[in-house]
Amino acid sequence: MSEITQALGAAGAMILGFDPKLIEIVLLSLCVSLTAVAIASVIGLPLGAAIAVNRFTGRRALIVVLNALMGLPPVVVGLVVYLLLSRAGPLGELGILFTPSAMVVAQTILILPIVAALSRQVVEDTWQEYQEQLRSLGAGPVTSAMTLLRDARFSLVTIVLAGFGRAAAEVGAVMIVGGNIDGVTRVMTTAIALETSKGDLPLALGLGIILLALVLALNATAYWVKEAAQRRYG
Repeated sequence: MSEITQALGAAGAMILGFDPKLIEIVLLSLCVSLTAVAIASVIGLPLGAAIAVNRFTGRRALIVVLNALMGLPPVVVGLVVYLLLSRAGPLGELGILFTPSAMVVAQTILILPIVAALSRQVVEDTWQEYQEQLRSLGAGPVTSAMTLLRDARFSLVTIVLAGFGRAAAEVGAVMIVGGNIDGVTRVMTTAIALETSKGDLPLALGLGIILLALVLALNATAYWVKEAAQRRYG
């Protein structure tokens, strides 16, 4: 018990003292996850809206596949990205394996189905409410999709935050494609796993505390956004 107490005390000192190694890992984690979320949102939000407002052959099958992809196993994604980016793979010439770029690719693949599937559901619910009004105004599929995305922006913010939470807490895929290289591709989750196995509890606990604080902040932000939207629009 005393060992755990000492480790917690050391972890707190590292956080309050802005330990350089800890800060480096946290900043890299945020950079990778935020980049992945931005890319996934740019692709996933319009994709989800397009599926919501259009009717085409194979739409139901596409929705089923998209929903299924929300549960993609991270290690499988990591393996696929590794094979694509390895020297023998089709994208090996890019030379980005074991770099933060490869980690961004893996996290984007994991987040994209979540953003697209959830935004499709939100936009489709809104589409049912405003469908006749938009059609009476002569709005086409593209205009309708963009209008509904804007109208549902508060709900979409919570979806993006959920995607960021998934990315920040992911370990399997980034471990495979990033290699957990110290000072290069070591992020919070992979560092926690490594430092715990090495017995370096202060650093692992410090990173764990920051990660928990980040998750709590995301949930609080999502709740605040939802409450603000309800107060404003009733």
